[in-house]
Amino acid sequence: MTQVQDGADRAGRRASIEAALANYPHLPPEQLSDVLQWFRSEASSLDVGLIASNPAIEQPYRAFRADHVDRMTWRDGVRAIVFTLVVIAILIGIVWRGI
Repeated sequence: MTQVQDGADRAGRRASIEAALANYPHLPPEQLSDVLQWFRSEASSLDVGLIASNPAIEQPYRAFRADHVDRMTWRDGVRAIVFTLVVIAILIGIVWRGI
């Protein structure tokens, strides 16, 4: 596939996601799943930026982000706790050896 074709495919896919987001929060479950999949594994930073800067879907996009993308999951909480414990253990080790 050439770069032009790839770019056209990406633009078409982004346009379909924008059309779906325009109907948020009234999306059928399978369409919502498709949008989530696109954001999680297909969208580039440029794609997300272009969607975020589209004034026609600003409100539904913000609601979607708040409900599904920016929400802290239990996995994020576990990672934060583990990171904090590792930092505390390192600091205790530094202080312990310094005495």
